[in-house]
Amino acid sequence: MAWLAAGSLMGGDLAPPAGSRTERVRFEHGASSTVITGKLKGYASVDYQVGAGAGQALAVTLKSGNPQNYFNVTAPGTDTSMFVGSTRGNSFEGVLPTDGDYTIRVYLMRAAARRNETARYTLTIGVTGKALAPVPASVDALVAGTPFHASAAVSCALSASPQVRQCEAFVIRRGFDGTATVEIRWPDGFKRRILFVKGKPVASDSPDPVSSSRKGDVSSVQVGADETFEIPDALVAGG
Repeated sequence: MAWLAAGSLMGGDLAPPAGSRTERVRFEHGASSTVITGKLKGYASVDYQVGAGAGQALAVTLKSGNPQNYFNVTAPGTDTSMFVGSTRGNSFEGVLPTDGDYTIRVYLMRAAARRNETARYTLTIGVTGKALAPVPASVDALVAGTPFHASAAVSCALSASPQVRQCEAFVIRRGFDGTATVEIRWPDGFKRRILFVKGKPVASDSPDPVSSSRKGDVSSVQVGADETFEIPDALVAGG
């Protein structure tokens, strides 16, 4: 059984359609998952917010009597979904790249919403594993006024625009073995978060897979077919 409390969306991101609501998910003591039953009609949606940490695994499944009923998963601090149910089905499981509230939006597809259809659904949410805690500021000083341990300029490129750019990159170190969350900011303000574990990128807040290759002391990280980042070891692990 879920414990739910009304709330507001973090930082104004991911603005919901009119008639929607936000609910916070809390697991019962000792539980790592919960089952929620709900109902939607028309353009209304429900945003379920789940607090979790980098390195934990989030699992979500949706069962519904309406085949046009789906869910998306969005990481903290962005309005771009890391999972889109309408293209990938109604089951998600993945490692989380950063800390904070993840939003699971349950909704009807536009055609069904336009017909004012109804959906009764069962949503199962689980968070497992131990979060990778940030290194304390007393051990690795933070950039003033931020949660980040360091910043740097890194090379970044999009396949649609082959010109290599310089992007700002920030790191939350979770050890000195190359375990960290790297946040890359494009010049236009778009963000990408990538989780490294022992020097290897293992997850991001993109729906696309992460892969990498090595060039000396730099990881060339590819997110899907479109994004490439050159991340130096010194940023991830410290020097």
